[in-house]
Amino acid sequence: MEELTAVPAYVLRYWESEFKLLRPKKNPAGQRLYRKRDLDLVKRIKTLLYDERLTLEGAKKRLIAESRKSTEQLELGMKEAAYANALRRIRERLTTLRARLGS
Repeated sequence: MEELTAVPAYVLRYWESEFKLLRPKKNPAGQRLYRKRDLDLVKRIKTLLYDERLTLEGAKKRLIAESRKSTEQLELGMKEAAYANALRRIRERLTTLRARLGS
């Protein structure tokens, strides 16, 4: 992970204690297993702290806001799919009814 992000291991450990979203899995030997999600999060934290020069608190707030936003977008997408399915079923029923009335 250190090679991929150019962030020293001790900094990664500190970030794990500060950022609740950063929780890599551990194997039975206790070694951390970073997933793509963890790698992306480390890169985002690095950008917020080093490039955007936010404080730890500012970076935490930004990450929380971003995670809420993506959850809200996911929920909205699911609602849109449910509405689309409902409209499709209504259209099918109306088409069937029209056919019955026409004959």
